[in-house]
Amino acid sequence: MPARIRLQRHGKKNQPFYHIVVADGRAPRDGKFIEKLGTYNPLTNPATIDLNFDRAVEWVKCGAQPTETVRHILSYKGVLLRRHLQIGVEKGAITQETADVRFNEWLQAKEAKINNVKSEHENAARNEKKARLEAEKKANEAKANAIAAKRQAALEAEAAAKAEAAASEDAAAEAEAPAETEAPAEA
Repeated sequence: MPARIRLQRHGKKNQPFYHIVVADGRAPRDGKFIEKLGTYNPLTNPATIDLNFDRAVEWVKCGAQPTETVRHILSYKGVLLRRHLQIGVEKGAITQETADVRFNEWLQAKEAKINNVKSEHENAARNEKKARLEAEKKANEAKANAIAAKRQAALEAEAAAKAEAAASEDAAAEAEAPAETEAPAEA
């Protein structure tokens, strides 16, 4: 069996983290490997890929077959493009300088796209946080208004109770006062 470039899973349950390795095709997924080329973390946005570029190009050049996922990773990082350009140089279709210029242009465009994705993600997170803070502020204001309304109602009820108590005391005092004044007049 030829050498395969594949992912070797690490990490916790529901938190995968992969090593990109070159292994014999007959070896188990997480078993013995020939060489570790890098790591791949799919949980970040965009995914974090740390790859030994030169060694990956050499393994692809030697005929190591990448799995489908690793093929996408190698394409994303430019390993397959670099190999394609090197084939053109070996055949004499283009010069090494032209190949390097094409690869560097592609690499700069790719980095610009990645930076745009990162900045959009950061802006979205910032806007989401701002919206959550505004919603929380509105909810707090609504709670404060409700508490103030309850306190105002309680104060009004207390004032009304005091006024009613004072009125009943006055009424009781007036009822006792005429009775006292009438009593001495009769005597």
